Amino acid sequence: MSNGGKRAFLLMVGIILLVSTALIGCTKQEHATTVEQGASPAEKGVTISWPRDIGQMNPHTYNPSQLFAQSMIYEPLVSYKEGGKLEPLLAESWSISKDGKEYTFTLRKNVKFSDGTPFTAAIVKKNFDAVMSNPKLHSWLGVINVLDKTEVVDEHTFKMILKKPYYPTLQDLSLVRPVRFLGEAGFPDDGDTSKGVKKPVGTGPWLLADYKKDEYAVFTRNPNYWGESPKIDKVTVKIIPDAETRVMAFEKGELDLIYGEGVISMDSFNQLRESGKYGSELSEPVGTRSLLLNTTNEKLADLRVRMALQQGFNKQAMVEGITLGLEEKADNILSKNFPYTNVESKPVEYNVDKAIASLEEAGWKLPAGKTVREKDGLPLELELIYDKTDPIQKAMAETLQAEWGAIGVKLNITGLELTAQIKRRKAGEFDIDFWYNYGAPYDPHSFINVVAEKGWGVSEAHSRLPMKQELDEKVREALASTDEAKRQQLYASILTTLQEQSAIVPVSYIKKTVVYQKNVKAFRFPANRDEHPFDGIEFGE
Repeated sequence: MSNGGKRAFLLMVGIILLVSTALIGCTKQEHATTVEQGASPAEKGVTISWPRDIGQMNPHTYNPSQLFAQSMIYEPLVSYKEGGKLEPLLAESWSISKDGKEYTFTLRKNVKFSDGTPFTAAIVKKNFDAVMSNPKLHSWLGVINVLDKTEVVDEHTFKMILKKPYYPTLQDLSLVRPVRFLGEAGFPDDGDTSKGVKKPVGTGPWLLADYKKDEYAVFTRNPNYWGESPKIDKVTVKIIPDAETRVMAFEKGELDLIYGEGVISMDSFNQLRESGKYGSELSEPVGTRSLLLNTTNEKLADLRVRMALQQGFNKQAMVEGITLGLEEKADNILSKNFPYTNVESKPVEYNVDKAIASLEEAGWKLPAGKTVREKDGLPLELELIYDKTDPIQKAMAETLQAEWGAIGVKLNITGLELTAQIKRRKAGEFDIDFWYNYGAPYDPHSFINVVAEKGWGVSEAHSRLPMKQELDEKVREALASTDEAKRQQLYASILTTLQEQSAIVPVSYIKKTVVYQKNVKAFRFPANRDEHPFDGIEFGE
């Protein structure tokens, strides 16, 4: 080939290579454009922490299933809103018979479970039947004790018939558990959900998409949700038992928010809030942090000892010191923002001299050279159990240990997993237990119900009160009364008696806290203490 031919050949090869490169570049560019156009927008989700595993997500049972997570998947007939207002949810309307015994619900149409199956009166009844097949498990809830039977009137009409009037029926139906609704595919073959469910199938805005026990849970939007879909795509829950580890994860940006009661120390909350780097909020009081004293213990059967314990610690200083003033000292067993609780009662004041005098009068003497009081050769020694994942309970327990030690009472403190704490409470295997009332929408009716109904440890702990039988009768009368004035009178009598007997010692009014990264917007605390706050959350700059 001549030099001219070679030059022409090389020029042609060069041109071909240039054209090929351009074509490849165009192909790559076209491919990239296609991928970008076809891709879903970036998922928007929040990552939170929780101190314990979310549990099996059974709507009809209790711990270890966590309330906030259950409320993401399962919905009630009636929704509890701000100010105690009850609004339709899965039931679009209802009517109540004149005698207060029949409740007829018109169910919302076109509601589906997360697996696409329809929500009907038949599945409502199946859920009620599952709950009612284990009445002892749910005896703390008043409506369960008075429910006679249920009926399917037609596909979208469901009826409840009560044995007697029970004024808080609708409030009970708004609770997170046990009367929320599992889809057919979630039921075990024998229908007994007390033993577990096949899978968590609900009508709620979220479904459980991924889960690893004691590590994490991922919730994504329910594609079959009948209502307004959440503004975020998913919620990831990381299980972090230690409160300080949660804070470190949040500061590293691994968590978008930390939300709940007692999930971090008040000191950490204040530090994060005052840093100016994050958003933070504090709820209104949602319940009362209390000490439940077990009167079946001979030492605590004596009112003078119970009163001495309440007089023997500086409640104001403890609450201010541990919660940094973010919680309020509780003078009443129930705060006055619940119905029927605006009762005038004399608070028990801190008075070490009176506490010592009460113990002396009760026969508990302090032997020379000893630090613990004795009676009939026995030391005045008690055990306090508390939730070991709650840093506030732990700090308060340690404070009580020191202050009661100063009046000659030896207090042993035992931190337990919440499930173990509840088990011991129910079994009556405790002297003093950190306990709290249920909050909205449970109270005050659920609170007084467990005072009377056995099975949950509270009624049993009061069994040595001299007026226990009369107290229980007043509770039952109040819950059945259709006379508003009479009901108010009964509540006043019940709450006053409990206050005077010091079997429940109010400590502080609990508030929920939340801290969140600055890009989290539109956070709102739910009106129902146990529900989740995720549906309204948005992301911003």
